[in-house]
Amino acid sequence: MMWRVNKEVTTLFGGARALLMQAAHPLVAAGARQTGAYRRHPWARLIRTATMQSQLTFGTRRSALEVADRINRLHAVIKGIDPVTGEWYDALDYDQLLWVHAALEVSVLDFYRLTIGELTPDELERYHRENLTAAEMLLLPRWYVPGTYRSTRRYVEDIIGSGRLLRTDVADEVSNLIVSGAVPTRIKPLWAFVSLAAIGTLDPRLRHLYGLSWSPVKATALDWNLAAMRRGLPLAPRRLRTISPARWAEALASPPHAIR
Repeated sequence: MMWRVNKEVTTLFGGARALLMQAAHPLVAAGARQTGAYRRHPWARLIRTATMQSQLTFGTRRSALEVADRINRLHAVIKGIDPVTGEWYDALDYDQLLWVHAALEVSVLDFYRLTIGELTPDELERYHRENLTAAEMLLLPRWYVPGTYRSTRRYVEDIIGSGRLLRTDVADEVSNLIVSGAVPTRIKPLWAFVSLAAIGTLDPRLRHLYGLSWSPVKATALDWNLAAMRRGLPLAPRRLRTISPARWAEALASPPHAIR
């Protein structure tokens, strides 16, 4: 299920919404503030993060473990006192890791549903169980993650409604990046839609937190684009709808052609 879902280019778009969700957690934001990566090279960091996440799913066991080790060693030094809340932050803290993990999982699956099609309850739960391996590789124990996909969604809802999330300077930087940041040429044709979809599918309470505008006109435009994608993607060439790490992994996993 991880291969089936994560190979779709459009599920990557869910990463933009997940980033808005993650940045709204003040302690996650504090870690990003410490590294300063969003300020110095925001797009390079986003592309590098997406590439590393793809390796966890589609890489060989060796390459996936190497990527996980690189991420974990980086996270090991991200800790300190958050100047906004006065709380201790630690990139290896289970609560912070869980919020990052859960925000990405629900966003990816939402974008699969919106751009490709519905998954059955059993398929959603299979994805959740398989994704626990990725969580463990990034030092989030599976026993700390809600046991089902449904309970993970409830956890996300509870955090959004808890008042725990805040609009900080880092949250604003991430929001500005997604809404109006200078976009690399190679993704510029898609970014207007990615930005619209990230904002439009964001929980209304988080849109309000960020001060992001939304309107019936934008909602109609988003619905029209999503419907067009669901109709058109099955007809698109595989190289346009499937990310390259997935194509490479599928080629390696396929049995060799018989010699004639």
